[in-house]
Amino acid sequence: MKPPADAPPPISGPRLDTRRIRAITLDLDDTLWPIWPTIARAEQVLAGWLAQHAPATAALGADRQALREVREHMGRTRPDLAHDLSALRRESIRMLLQRAGDDPALAEPAFEVFFAERQRVELFDDALPALQRLGARFPIVALSNGNADVQRVGIGAHFVASISAREFGVGKPDVRIFHAGAQAAGVAPAEVLHIGDDAHLDGVGALNAGMQLAWVNREGHPWEHAPLQPHITLSDLRVLCDALGL
Repeated sequence: MKPPADAPPPISGPRLDTRRIRAITLDLDDTLWPIWPTIARAEQVLAGWLAQHAPATAALGADRQALREVREHMGRTRPDLAHDLSALRRESIRMLLQRAGDDPALAEPAFEVFFAERQRVELFDDALPALQRLGARFPIVALSNGNADVQRVGIGAHFVASISAREFGVGKPDVRIFHAGAQAAGVAPAEVLHIGDDAHLDGVGALNAGMQLAWVNREGHPWEHAPLQPHITLSDLRVLCDALGL
């Protein structure tokens, strides 16, 4: 998705210091690709699989109220899965199967159908060129609260490491996952530029972790976390590469 011709120029904070950037940590969902079209398509594929293998569950899953009840129940009873979206999705499928009277063992293959489709993302037009330009200069570490797999997505060659909330045990904005990203890149947090779209999860988390922040604001949302401020705000990753002299 290209920015409009009259898109505003990047807005830089007064502290942006390109000279001390030695590594990049990078969000995935809604930074490199739009997530909700991907999830919607994966859920459609899952629904089709259930219609063939567990029709009672497929019918129950078409009931929005039933889905809401399952999600609320999982939130209450499995807080341990809050940072593991894969396990949360799999166990939600298992609960639907049980409530519909189908074999709960089908949760495993059903989740794999969903998960495989979830990895089929459509990158923003600027994403791959930016990965190539950034990766030629800096080590890049993926930091995600989601369950995308950079290898299965097909962009793993651009990353030196990938850290997910599921694997690490806590997610953004907890500063520990940002510090783990810096450690994986072999640098101090102050030497990292974090790139992400979520003002709270990415922005506040990275700034509190002592990193510089490139806030990817494709939709022109206001920044609502003063006195903290991003070091650069932009609508296109290629503009960031230009700002870094890449």
